[in-house]
Amino acid sequence: MRVAVVGVGAVGGYFGGRLARSGVDVSFIARGQTLAALQHAGLRVDSIGGDFVVEPAHAHASASEAGAVDVALVAVKAWQVTELAPTLRPLLHPQTVVVPLQNGVEAADQLAAALGRRHVAPGVCHIVASLVAPAHVRHAGLEPRIAFGEWDDQPSERLQQLHRAFTEAGVNAQIPATIGVAVWEKFLFIASLAGVGSATRVPAGVLRRTPETRNLLEQVMDEVAAVARARGVQLPADAVSRTLTFVDALPEGATASMQRDIAAGRPSELEAIVGAVARLGAQAEVPTPVSAFLYGILLPQELQARSGQEPPP
Repeated sequence: MRVAVVGVGAVGGYFGGRLARSGVDVSFIARGQTLAALQHAGLRVDSIGGDFVVEPAHAHASASEAGAVDVALVAVKAWQVTELAPTLRPLLHPQTVVVPLQNGVEAADQLAAALGRRHVAPGVCHIVASLVAPAHVRHAGLEPRIAFGEWDDQPSERLQQLHRAFTEAGVNAQIPATIGVAVWEKFLFIASLAGVGSATRVPAGVLRRTPETRNLLEQVMDEVAAVARARGVQLPADAVSRTLTFVDALPEGATASMQRDIAAGRPSELEAIVGAVARLGAQAEVPTPVSAFLYGILLPQELQARSGQEPPP
């Protein structure tokens, strides 16, 4: 099986690195300093589960250089997906499956619009990780998990093969009964942690033990759950309580990548996460006052961060 990892940040670096380390033929597609680091020194992952290095790392500057693959894991930032999607066509053969691992709930549809629905399978991952330097990932907490499924939730050989590859690489991989539910359950978590964390500038440990911010977390989760159900996603009745339990299990200093980007003055996934709750809620005629407020107070800095920015790497 040939796999391409598009975007070698914390997510792509960790999951792609685990596959490559286990012997899977992985091509990393990156640009700039990340590409140079991969080509010069390989990929380094510092992990609570054991450090490792992938060297040599097969790194390319474009999908055209990498050529057709069986699986493409798309791990760029959510706001880069629409622009990136058409450039991925050289990766495709008739059975290629493209799996998005972005925060948010819209990346699969965005990829399908450019590549065709049959080439895309929605995906989701959970990991507490960050970049130390280009091609150098630090996995700092929780057992990483990845899940993917066909649009109709029917079994397919191509995803069974990917599941086996991740399992053999020691990664907790799942093909859930309903991938749409899994994607929105992750959205419950990331929209609340990223939104409230970005607005307050404090980590998970402070958010969850402060009654006022814990209440905000729960209110955002309630809004996301209401939007999901209005859109026909059958979330379990205990989805919010289980997500709060998950937040309680995070490392004390855990933060969302969106929060770290905003704190550093970089363009972030604000529109794809907090903005999407308000936007999709409006489309479904579901009130989302807390999410809309968080989006409003974070938007000016987001616009400032994007003014004069270079195109995404």
